[in-house]
Amino acid sequence: PAAQSAKQVTSDIPVLFSAVTDPVKSQIVNTWEDVGGNVTGTSDKAPIESQLKMFKQIDDSIKTIGILYSTSEANSEIQIDEVKKLAPNEDLDVVTVGVNNVNEIPQAIDSLLSKVDAVYIVSDNLIASSIELVSTKLIEKQMISVSAEESQVGGGILITNGLSYYELGKQTAKMAKEILVDGKSPSEIPVGIAEKTITTVNLDTLEKLGLDKNLDIFKDVKEVKK
Repeated sequence: PAAQSAKQVTSDIPVLFSAVTDPVKSQIVNTWEDVGGNVTGTSDKAPIESQLKMFKQIDDSIKTIGILYSTSEANSEIQIDEVKKLAPNEDLDVVTVGVNNVNEIPQAIDSLLSKVDAVYIVSDNLIASSIELVSTKLIEKQMISVSAEESQVGGGILITNGLSYYELGKQTAKMAKEILVDGKSPSEIPVGIAEKTITTVNLDTLEKLGLDKNLDIFKDVKEVKK
């Protein structure tokens, strides 16, 4: 919404956005490559395909994954569409439960966990605000979880191969330099996708789930949180 508003307010002052999942669907830019106008920036689109592969790498008996999301966040629905498109490639079914506000989360997560084998956490501001509650429920049910981004692992989600918003911010800052110092027009700079992804595991969650630390997926981690 902020990027959309800024775009409408000015046609000559450069506008940079950061962490917009799909700026094309959000009608901020024309295409990923040819942004058009005075707006460009970075996307926090997650590497969903590699993240979905993690479920079977941890437990190949997983058949159904669940997603809890806010019905008011367009970015969440974009991610869910992508998950539903890619999940069959990994022999996974997808169940989704939407919530309107934070008070609905406890009941919604209980409902979701009764229907699935594991959970995928999308980048969603409302769910992120209650990530410790969600992760506690997941651990109680001994359920594997994969997240779309790094910060959720710090809140108790098991693992991600995701982006770092800190690194994404640095990437956006480089774009600002290209515009303000190097004299480029935003229209010359394609939308950036995260250049770095980090495999992050919550060691405390791993231990509580009784998982084998020697699995290949846990050996390859670049960062471990406890």
